[in-house]
Amino acid sequence: QVQVVESGGGLVQVGGSLRLSCTASGSIFSINAMAWYRRAPGKERELVASITSGGRVNYADSVKGRFTISRDNAKNTVHLQMNSLEPEDTDVYYCQAERVRTDWGSDGDYWGQGTQVTVSS
Repeated sequence: QVQVVESGGGLVQVGGSLRLSCTASGSIFSINAMAWYRRAPGKERELVASITSGGRVNYADSVKGRFTISRDNAKNTVHLQMNSLEPEDTDVYYCQAERVRTDWGSDGDYWGQGTQVTVSS
């Protein structure tokens, strides 16, 4: 079984910073990509940032220049450094481990439970 656990959310003022972390654990052989999504109630899920095992990154236009995603492949961990936060960044942030290959050969995507980020003005 594979578990994905996020941490680091919270309340911050406009212009502040937060760092989210996510670790995938269990019988993992490899992970293709890890990503952060966000989805406020009543809104569509939005890809915030993703990073492949080779280090290729992708960002939503709304966070380019403010957010940085990084990954430790050996620890199956991904971080999202969020700077210059805006009220529009308020959301529940979900970590995804994409195309996880387990030790027994199965493939699948796994999600964390989400962590709340609130930016107050």
